Amino acid sequence: MKIDDAREVRTTCPYCGVGCGVLAKVAANGEVTVRGDPDHPANLGRLCSKGSALAETIDLDGRLLYPEIHGRRTDWDEALDLVASTFSRTIAEHGPEAVAFYVSGQLLTEDYYVANKLMKGFIGSANIDTNSRLCMASSVAGHRRAFGSDTVPGSYEDLELADLIVLVGSNLAWCHPVLYQRIAAAREKRPDMKVVLVDPRRTMTADIADMHLAIAPDGDVALFTGLLAYLGQHNALDRTYITAHTTGFGQALFAASALDLAGIAAATGLGEDELVRFYSLFAATANTVTVYSQGVNQSSSGTDKVNAIINCHLATGRIGKPGAGPFSVTGQPNAMGGREVGGLANMLAAHMEIENPEHRDRVQRFWSAPAVAEKPGLKAVEMFQAVADGRIKALWIMATNPVDSMPDADAVEVAIKACPFVVVSDVLAKTDTVRHAHVRLPAAAWGEKDGSVTNSERRISRQRAFLATPGEARADWWIVAEVAKRMGFDEAFSHPSPADIFAEHAALSAFENDGARDFDIGAYAGVDAETYEGLAPFQWPAPSQGSPLWPAGQAGRSERGVQAGHSSASTRFFANGNFYTPDGKARFIPIRPVPQTRTNEKFPLVLNTGRVRDHWHTMTRTGKSQRLSQHLAEPFAEIHPADAQHFGIGDADIVRVSTEHGEVLLRALVTARQRPGSVFVPMHWTDQFSARARVDALVAPITDPISGQPASKNVAARVERFAAVAFGFAVLAERPASIDADYWSLARCAAGWRLELALEADRDWPGFAASLFGADAPGETLAYHDVAGGHYRFARFAGSRLTGALYLAPRPVAVSRGWAVEQLSADHADRRGRLAIVAGRPGGNSVDRGAIVCSCFGVGANQIAEAVRGGCVSVEAIGATLHAGTNCGSCRAEIRTIIEARRLHAAE
Repeated sequence: MKIDDAREVRTTCPYCGVGCGVLAKVAANGEVTVRGDPDHPANLGRLCSKGSALAETIDLDGRLLYPEIHGRRTDWDEALDLVASTFSRTIAEHGPEAVAFYVSGQLLTEDYYVANKLMKGFIGSANIDTNSRLCMASSVAGHRRAFGSDTVPGSYEDLELADLIVLVGSNLAWCHPVLYQRIAAAREKRPDMKVVLVDPRRTMTADIADMHLAIAPDGDVALFTGLLAYLGQHNALDRTYITAHTTGFGQALFAASALDLAGIAAATGLGEDELVRFYSLFAATANTVTVYSQGVNQSSSGTDKVNAIINCHLATGRIGKPGAGPFSVTGQPNAMGGREVGGLANMLAAHMEIENPEHRDRVQRFWSAPAVAEKPGLKAVEMFQAVADGRIKALWIMATNPVDSMPDADAVEVAIKACPFVVVSDVLAKTDTVRHAHVRLPAAAWGEKDGSVTNSERRISRQRAFLATPGEARADWWIVAEVAKRMGFDEAFSHPSPADIFAEHAALSAFENDGARDFDIGAYAGVDAETYEGLAPFQWPAPSQGSPLWPAGQAGRSERGVQAGHSSASTRFFANGNFYTPDGKARFIPIRPVPQTRTNEKFPLVLNTGRVRDHWHTMTRTGKSQRLSQHLAEPFAEIHPADAQHFGIGDADIVRVSTEHGEVLLRALVTARQRPGSVFVPMHWTDQFSARARVDALVAPITDPISGQPASKNVAARVERFAAVAFGFAVLAERPASIDADYWSLARCAAGWRLELALEADRDWPGFAASLFGADAPGETLAYHDVAGGHYRFARFAGSRLTGALYLAPRPVAVSRGWAVEQLSADHADRRGRLAIVAGRPGGNSVDRGAIVCSCFGVGANQIAEAVRGGCVSVEAIGATLHAGTNCGSCRAEIRTIIEARRLHAAE
């Protein structure tokens, strides 16, 4: 499409499932700026730190721009012919089960739809699964068990209408910051609103919580089955709703009564008084929303956790009503869109069921397909096990990085390396997965892609292109369709544009839909390119006029429908019953808590993995932004002070975290926010950014037996101090070609890179410095050596520009990172200033901002502390003085922590 750089383009953020609207503008000089779309219902103009920095991630550095075969540049015809012929030959020789697609919530709905159509309808296998299996599969399974469909009942506005919000396994402040800010803003308007956080860690989300339940890992099933029993014992049930709209309540209540209060306390690690306070608050508050995320889903009991939560809402009739309901918050921008088109191995398109012969027949007739897969395919963990044992002989990976993100990731990497034929469609030329591909296909990136995504509240929004597609990169849907044509399926895949694919997707959703399926966007079945281009965000269902779901409030199962061609009002399901089960009633699921203890004498700690505030997945996008790398620049292990003391670990030590499956090296972060007996490690760091920090290599391939989702938050582990003889820190104008260190972590910074180091043995330190700076690079090197004390410092200058500085010491280096980074951009013609760099401390009028707290405005901890000393004793006052916390708001909890620390210090 033609890119008009004179206008602002409405698009959608490519990060989490909040689905924020973004306004992107390209200036005449090519500079891109982004801001939140004030008219988008998901974010109303807000953006988090990641969304605010999107313009810093769209450069072409490191891009895969041309097709490659075995590392050799080729053209599209040769690459596509090879992919099509190899897949066709493999199917002919070994059957359709010998091939697989592993796709991603980063794909647009149109990409997803075409890939699913090819695999399930024309290849005839269901071996297509998605990285959404790693984040939302248990929610899907729980919804289908309870509702008969994968339906999210509520809307974001329910978060603002609720009187009680229960956040379960969700660090909303860091993982879904815009929703966190919506809740915080609503709470300021209605101070009586209560928030309960259920999480083993005291995360930054606890900043707005009235109650933090520091639950034991996987204690959620016991917590919510206990709640159901409490509701029954204290006459807090909606008997009318239960009788009219549900089945199985008696069995569920009987199962929930298996544990008494003391047993629940033992299973959850919570005090009986805490439980009673939470249970009584829930029982007394009609407008309750329970928001849950990865702490619930990423578990071997994840589906039971979901149904334990849903049981409590069904029992109180708190579902589908304004300000009430269970609310699954998705992790990726299009996890929901993937679910809608059948991107999971055990689903068909349009929320139809692969096990249902009527659904298979309907999809086959609609597609005019030779055959539709008759059984579920291999789920993600099973799929890579099948790659390992040779059952899958041709694998196509799209827009994801399983060598880093899958559990037992080392075994996954070995499997991919041994697979006879691996195709990877990606944006970057170098990732830990791309390096093993036989065929590399350059895909279009955010800003270049055109299509749609669905967010956590079922709102479909457009991603629109505002940049020209670079090199020979192509849209994912086009790549898949071209392979399909070469496999002989020309007519079914002759899509001229994403608008045509979306129209087909919408038509399938309405095809023979008699109201027994929730997903219906038939109002858009005839959408043309012009209408599609102007499509406003809308929530489904959006049925066509005359459909059994139109108007949905009268004939269907959602509270309000939409008129054809118009965006919907806020839509909720199930307030009046009418579920998608055969009898139209919701199912209570009887659940008994099962202990999930995995620790033992050899591995006494529980490893929990997750996200940090400013990075995303495996950093292929956020790793490009120096702003997003300031807050947490290296991988870390968060450990409680008592555990640190027991294992002889000091703050900022390098530690080895190991499990039965592998080990990693990380920086120790000792904090009382962590639950004793547990250690938290972020999931983002890869071999591209650190020496040994791929934490999913430690995670066992244990999955929920129903959903197939891996248990990434309860892994038996041990932690021990890494005996380093030297620690280092460096700033470098250029990324070094290699880093010969036991531990290293590299991050973008202004004008270059920052590097953390730890080494187990002494080196030729001048030679080591030269290797980092570039041994052949011209320039002057200043050095300081304290051989007896083990302190070494080097600074390399090219003219008046600093090209590298290295600091080495026997303990973690005390040099201010923020100050050192800024020296790469400064002028160093003055020799005294150069000596200050060698000394490793600011000289003259230099300002040390300290560790960056506010990424949006680059405000450091020292600046905030100084403002507090100057009289700024509230987050609002800090914002007025320094602007910190006034954009995305993700740092407000940390600002408050600094303020409280200064108050305590002053009171001593």
